[in-house]
Amino acid sequence: MWRVFDELIDAVPAGARVEDLLVGRYWTAVRSSLGVGLAMTQREAGAARAYSGDPVGGAVRDLARWIKSWNFVEAAIGLAAINSALNAPSAHPAAAPVGDSFARVAAAFAGRKVATIGHFRGTERLAEACELTVIERRPGPGDLPDSACEYVLSGQDLVIVTATTLINKTLPRLLQLARGAEVMVCGPSAPLSPVLFGHGVGTVGGVVVEDPARVWRTTQAGLERGVHRWGVRTVEIFAPGAAA
Repeated sequence: MWRVFDELIDAVPAGARVEDLLVGRYWTAVRSSLGVGLAMTQREAGAARAYSGDPVGGAVRDLARWIKSWNFVEAAIGLAAINSALNAPSAHPAAAPVGDSFARVAAAFAGRKVATIGHFRGTERLAEACELTVIERRPGPGDLPDSACEYVLSGQDLVIVTATTLINKTLPRLLQLARGAEVMVCGPSAPLSPVLFGHGVGTVGGVVVEDPARVWRTTQAGLERGVHRWGVRTVEIFAPGAAA
């Protein structure tokens, strides 16, 4: 179950160093010698802290290992460290900005079964075109609780998964349940790495931070939607033959 985490950690260049980190109200950010990475801040910490000491100045790969912590605040820091390297502008210099991903998915999967793990903005467009199931840890009206994953994912044509499932360690099980479906992993927390392709993911949608100072300020100010609007470029990468 740890293989995807270990492979993401190993994908971080050995020479990258941590320059700063920030745990904001909504987003966690790590600035490294390669770039700035983001992950969603977790309000439920989970287990007691597993790490101590100041990671600034240390290796990004060492901080990336925090993704395996059962303290989810630490795990978010670890994922942001991974993204500071794997989502760096130098790693995706030629990627074109992404348009409306949900509009594209709605057209490609019209009339078919689509499930989202997490309540994404824009799911209304999917609901209009697809047979949509929304599974959410804190379900709203019309959503199913996250325990429904065990029962409904196997029958889907497409499963769209929030990348925060890397933080709470549910992604490996979700990928097992979604075998046979197309799978997208997306959100500002998503590592733009082909590592995920080896685990059944067809599309990864994440962000590349292009204006680090602005993203740092919006994270520090506790703006929930700031990282979606200012200073980032949305990027998608596709496995060979991916349909989504």
